[in-house]
Order: sequence, then C-alpha cells, then structure tokens
Amino acid sequence: MPHIIVKLYKGRSEDQKAQLADEIARTVIRVLGSNDKSVSVAIEDFDPAEWAAKVYKPDILDQPKSLYKKPGYNPFE
Repeated sequence: MPHIIVKLYKGRSEDQKAQLADEIARTVIRVLGSNDKSVSVAIEDFDPAEWAAKVYKPDILDQPKSLYKKPGYNPFE
C-alpha cells in the first residue's frame, strides 16, 4: 500500500509515463513514509473523446468526498 492509478490522455511516451511513476512513488515515500517495496503506480491511457464519460463523471463528479485536488474545468459545461 498504496497503489496509485493515474489516468491520462493517450499520447504520452513510455519514458514520460515511467518518469511520472517514479516521481509519484518518490513523493508517496517521502510524504507518507511508505517503503519503496509497498508502492505501486499504474497508468491508464484514455482517448480524449472518452474522458468525460469514462473518467470525469465516474471519478470526479461522482466521487467528491475522495477528491482532494479538484480540476478547474468541467467538460459538461
């Protein structure tokens, strides 16, 4: 623990995703005091046309109590 899932628009390189996962893991270890062996990071790619229905609505609009950093946009407005 913890396992972090990052959802992104398609198009990032494998190197960018690996760098992001490393940076997230380092931050989790520093902030939470987790052990490197216990941290995992997954990255899921989404087509921009899918974002509102497959990410924004279920993960942002429908989960306000678990959202600690809110976005400054709403694709439904």
